[in-house]
Amino acid sequence: MADALRTGLMTRRFAPGQRLIEADLTEEFQVSRGTLRQAFSRLESDGLIDIVPNRGAIVRQMSQRDVLELFQIRSELEGLAARLAASRMSDPAVKARFKADIAAIWEEQPRVDGGRYLDENSGFHQAILVAADNQQLASICGQFHLHMIMGQVGRALGGEAMARSVEEHRHIADAILECDPDRADRLMREHLLRALQLSQA
Repeated sequence: MADALRTGLMTRRFAPGQRLIEADLTEEFQVSRGTLRQAFSRLESDGLIDIVPNRGAIVRQMSQRDVLELFQIRSELEGLAARLAASRMSDPAVKARFKADIAAIWEEQPRVDGGRYLDENSGFHQAILVAADNQQLASICGQFHLHMIMGQVGRALGGEAMARSVEEHRHIADAILECDPDRADRLMREHLLRALQLSQA
């Protein structure tokens, strides 16, 4: 249940500031109120919704400052992750795992489904963290609400924006696979800067 709601948040089916109506959701998903409230509790702990007395569950709305500050932090952390991943590609097992984990970025079909693209995007960034093999870095990155940030920029995820993002993912992947930490770091930072610009459009 929480995963279904999380997908709705990422694809902006549930927009920032929107109240989530229990009666509507229990009917739509055919679940009990108890199950739905457990899902709400998980999403609240993830920082994706707020539970407000006398109003219920409301999709968290991030300010421009929130988004800017989180992207600034993410660019530093994920630039480091890309650098670490690139430094480990001389290990054949690590390289094979990374290639398998990012296989979706090489598929040629146009990205037209925002929800599926966001899953691909999340998988790509997660694959870099796995390849970096730094548990503390992965844990810290998980605290910065990638899902929530992407929900905020979802309105900007048209076909052209998704195509450009996929192309940037491929360039980052090439740098990592070619064991080029400096280029991987720089390209990741540039990629996240463009995502920030989309969120402010």
